Parts: sequence; structure tokens; C-alpha cells
Amino acid sequence: ATTTVRFALKETGPMNLAVFNSLGQKVRVLADGPRSAGVHTVMWDGRDDGGRSVSSGVYFCRMQAGKYEKTQKMLYAR
Repeated sequence: ATTTVRFALKETGPMNLAVFNSLGQKVRVLADGPRSAGVHTVMWDGRDDGGRSVSSGVYFCRMQAGKYEKTQKMLYAR
């Protein structure tokens, strides 16, 4: 199972997009570095940074770009 995360940036610059578990522990970094302004998509395959499959449950996707930060709740089910 994969999840598509879609986001838009108003201006070009550094950004970070990461998945966290319900305990606030970082599970996976989906994107990190400079991105151009516009709409982007990244895929999360339900694996952590070590390549291990995560369990079904609630996860949080946090995007940081400059001073902007947004966290979105996701439900991952296999």
C-alpha cells in the first residue's frame, strides 16, 4: 500500500516533509532540500527510514518550508 502526499509551495526554497508516529517519533523523511514553487507529490510506501514496514495506525505528516509549518493526520492501513 502506498500513500500519495500532495503539497504546494508558494516560493522556491528549502523544505522538509516527514512522517511521525503517534508518539512523535520520526518514521521517515519523504523530502528534504530545496524545491521549486508549485505543486509537488511524493509517495510513502509504508516503510520507515530503515526500509522496515510500519504497522497500521495513525501517523502524522509534517511539512516545514521557511516559517510555514503544517501537520496533517493520516491513517495507514495495510
